[in-house]
Amino acid sequence: MTFDVSRVRAAYPALRDGNSYLDGAGGTQVPDVVIEAIADAYRGGIGNVGGAFAASARSGEIVARCRNAVADLLGGEPEGVILGPSMTALTYRIAAVLSRRWAPGDSVVLSRLDHDADIRPWVQAADRAHTAIRWAEVDPATGELDVAQYRHLVDSRTRLVAVTAASNILGTRPDVPAIAEVAHEVGAFVYVDGVHATPHMPVSVTDLGADFYATSAYKWGGPHVAAVIASPRVLEPLRPDKLAPSPDDVPERFERGTLPFADLAGVAAAVDHLAGLGSSSSRTDTPDSRRSRLLSSMAEVESYELALFGRMLDGLAAMGHVTLYGKAAHRAPTAYFNVTGKAPGAVAAALGERGVNVWSGDNYAYELVRALGLAGSGGAVRAGLVHYNDDSDVDRLLSAVAALA
Repeated sequence: MTFDVSRVRAAYPALRDGNSYLDGAGGTQVPDVVIEAIADAYRGGIGNVGGAFAASARSGEIVARCRNAVADLLGGEPEGVILGPSMTALTYRIAAVLSRRWAPGDSVVLSRLDHDADIRPWVQAADRAHTAIRWAEVDPATGELDVAQYRHLVDSRTRLVAVTAASNILGTRPDVPAIAEVAHEVGAFVYVDGVHATPHMPVSVTDLGADFYATSAYKWGGPHVAAVIASPRVLEPLRPDKLAPSPDDVPERFERGTLPFADLAGVAAAVDHLAGLGSSSSRTDTPDSRRSRLLSSMAEVESYELALFGRMLDGLAAMGHVTLYGKAAHRAPTAYFNVTGKAPGAVAAALGERGVNVWSGDNYAYELVRALGLAGSGGAVRAGLVHYNDDSDVDRLLSAVAALA
């Protein structure tokens, strides 16, 4: 069956404004079901958790549903889902607690392919612990992250390997399971930034070999809430800084302050929405679990997006005034390019005037943009696809870029 993008697009009210939203790598639009779930939570009455009244109980139920939904999306355990305001904030929390076990002579292995949120928290924590940083380098010609180098970077004193599941500007999808295997041979933790990967493919934290996996709901149709998932057995020995009367159980001990309960209702609704994107989602003759529906649905999303992405790349590559970056064999549908003689910001502005929404700059891929030699020229233009984009969006982008020749 064919992926029904028209049905998908109809669920997103923001798409009715006539613009082509190719800015999804920086945050997606939100479907009606998420908007309604958030509104319904407020309409129904919510209170802080732990109270002896119905509104408090409703909030507790929302939190539980959210943890279960994220666990289904990622293939983990709900008891290991840590919720927070952003991937950046949660990574800083995990870095702070893990680094208490680091010492001089230890090392942390980072990748220049990564978003700075999976780099700077570890660099700063390592600096405080007097722990060495070792860098996995990117091939600037291809955007590939060679796994072989990890055999030389990881040793018995390596405490953590942090790597992205997909580059947020090049789309490169490194071989995370192979990297994790190297790390686990010496007992190092593996922290995977899944923010850019999660919207584009089925995810299994077990198959990836991730001890910690981070994602942000606003990159897959949800509100601005993030999560880090880990095995409760990994989290149990860790003692983060927290208020004395706040919960001491896992995962609550990692969550600072009151959670945004209505937004968490939106997160669960977003996961249900993703589970319903596929062609088999309307079938009622099978009692498939939400996890199995997610795997099937996201596999269809991946196939659809990559076919559309091929059209985008071919169209951009055919233009003599366009330079494309990244040639990895396995990619998320994200294009990073420059137009000859024009600053990236000027290109993004020109496209915006034509109703094409794109980003420009380094997009927080701070180390990668420097490795590509683009830091001094303002980076490049980023156009990304998600499940609600269609042929008309790609055609509009290509037409607008062609007009800048």
